[in-house]
Amino acid sequence: MTHKRALVTGAAGGLGREVAIQLARRGCAVAITDINAEGTTETARLVREQGGEAETVIGDFTLEGAPEAAVEKVVARWGGIDILVNNAGYGVIEPFLDATYKAWTRTLALNVTALAMACRAAGRVMREQRSGRIINITSPGSRMALPDYTAYTASKAGVDSITRAAAVALAPYGVLVNSLAPGMMDTEMQRSTEADLARANGRNDLQAFLDERTRRIPLGRRAEISEVAEAVVWLCLDAPKYMTAERLNMSGGLDKD
Repeated sequence: MTHKRALVTGAAGGLGREVAIQLARRGCAVAITDINAEGTTETARLVREQGGEAETVIGDFTLEGAPEAAVEKVVARWGGIDILVNNAGYGVIEPFLDATYKAWTRTLALNVTALAMACRAAGRVMREQRSGRIINITSPGSRMALPDYTAYTASKAGVDSITRAAAVALAPYGVLVNSLAPGMMDTEMQRSTEADLARANGRNDLQAFLDERTRRIPLGRRAEISEVAEAVVWLCLDAPKYMTAERLNMSGGLDKD
């Protein structure tokens, strides 16, 4: 058990919710942020069910000042911040030559700019504490050529770059910054993305399309949300103190670097 103060973004459901719950089980106080008010409130209830303290920050992280306000709320309630998990993400299927300005700007605003501002805000507090851990959720797609998903993959390449830069900037203060690249999971975002991808490729049998994609994974199955969350929590609490600027792949062998 630990008594750390954590902020998890995009935690109204899916991976973010599971990370928040697992951190609570380990004794962490957890602040949950998301634009989905109902889901955020439910995650807070589940955190309290595990015996953890919970705080909610409901709002759009792409708005100027929103990431900083979330960090300030954590510090005001608990006196500091020990863990930041940047999980919030957005992506749509659009062929590269038909990509829209709206989709590009929305994707980069949440996946890159908001994440960077959250890292900066939490990093400033952690610098004064001379301790803390930041975990950014990236994607195997950041190193793949995916012309139907270019804005998303470009944004995750940005996450990789921010992770390395923040890790070096914060290393003198004992703050660790790492990332995790999960493969295919059964989340609402994953299901929606793959349904759009099937349509974009003229595939009418969605289940057959999903099964085909699953067969490409060397382990032969998709990741369970709980096991990906376990890896995130390991980075938050148990990873060696000499580990920073690293990218942990968890894609069942799909990303082999």
